[in-house]
Amino acid sequence: MSAPFILLLVVLAAGVLMRLPVAFAMLASVIAYLLAGRQDPALVAEQVLNGLYNSYVLLAVPLFILAANLMNAGTVSERLFDTCRVFVGRLRGGLAQIDVLVSVVFSGMSGSAIADAAGPGLVTIRQMLKKPGYPPGFAGAVVVASATIGPIIPPSIPMVIYALVSGTSVGALFLGGVVPGLLMAVVLMLTVQLIAQRRALPREEPVPAGRRWAALREGLLPLSLPVVLLGGLYSGGFTPTEAAAVAAVHALLLASLVYRSIGWRTLAGVLLQSARSSAVITLIIAGAFALNYAFTAEGVPQALAGWIGAQGLSAWQFLLLVNLVFLVLGCFLDTTVMLLVFVPMLLPAATALGVDPVHFGVVVIVNMMIGLITPPFGMLLFVTQALTGIAIRDMLREGWPFLLALLGLLAALTAWPSLVLWLPRLAGYAG
Repeated sequence: MSAPFILLLVVLAAGVLMRLPVAFAMLASVIAYLLAGRQDPALVAEQVLNGLYNSYVLLAVPLFILAANLMNAGTVSERLFDTCRVFVGRLRGGLAQIDVLVSVVFSGMSGSAIADAAGPGLVTIRQMLKKPGYPPGFAGAVVVASATIGPIIPPSIPMVIYALVSGTSVGALFLGGVVPGLLMAVVLMLTVQLIAQRRALPREEPVPAGRRWAALREGLLPLSLPVVLLGGLYSGGFTPTEAAAVAAVHALLLASLVYRSIGWRTLAGVLLQSARSSAVITLIIAGAFALNYAFTAEGVPQALAGWIGAQGLSAWQFLLLVNLVFLVLGCFLDTTVMLLVFVPMLLPAATALGVDPVHFGVVVIVNMMIGLITPPFGMLLFVTQALTGIAIRDMLREGWPFLLALLGLLAALTAWPSLVLWLPRLAGYAG
């Protein structure tokens, strides 16, 4: 380990401890590394910019962000809530069951866990807090747990980023997330059912027949987006990036022309919010690209792959180790940072052990979604607390059954790759 690399680690750790924005901490550490090693920062900056501007897949990220923000601003969340009430509202703990089902539907439009919690999740929490029997901590715990489904069922922003660093097919990754995402919904709904039975949580009133058909009709248009996206993607009609553009246009037409719930002023706000979110992610990606240059120059990925190979680990044992590492890192780091910095270091070892890149990617992303709901820095916990005022400690106290359910599913996905790879192989993927 060279002296410049030690300086990089010191500057990076200092930036994180000082609570600098993670992109700035990464960039500052790499600049210190380059200057200490008497390297030209301009050459590295050129490589980073080329990596950003030459990545057609990366364009999908801001477009999916825009689509999710348009959906949240255009009353789509409320309409999906009414539609899902028809199907599961009569179950015990119906409002909690509705939230999980809405997350499944909304995940087929947004690809973002934060958008799910801030849109449909907020609608559900407001409904639960109006009724006796739903403690605030339980309402928040259900929302943060179900929001983890968002980036697993396609489309998925983290899967696009994983495809960027691994060279894996975006289409195969999207298909690989379908079964795990649906299984996440199943285990969460079963957990809600067990809690609801024990606490005798209320059922929702039956939806009148006239209102039932109106709710179903209003929900059909948002539900058409996943069909259009996946149909166009797998028929070869458009690329993943073009699919993201279609999603944004579809969301804009629904919100502005069909539902007439978004005007010019609101649209300007949505565009500004989307631009800010995209800029933050782009800065993180730029910092991660620069950091990866330093790690590669120091031979860290190769050394890590060699060390793992020397341990004689099987593919399953390697994945178990990866799960443990990311579960710990997820308590402290942002998903994008883990995808861009740590995944490239582990990919050579995964390849050497014969781990399928689609299986590896889906397992890692499920892992990272669980990290969004674990303390001390679970992002979904902070977002929900900021939007609703529900104390994080209350959500943690009520949320451990959901966390255990998701960990159990993660173990199953790790042990049985076919749960991830069945649909991609059915569509012709040969990894």
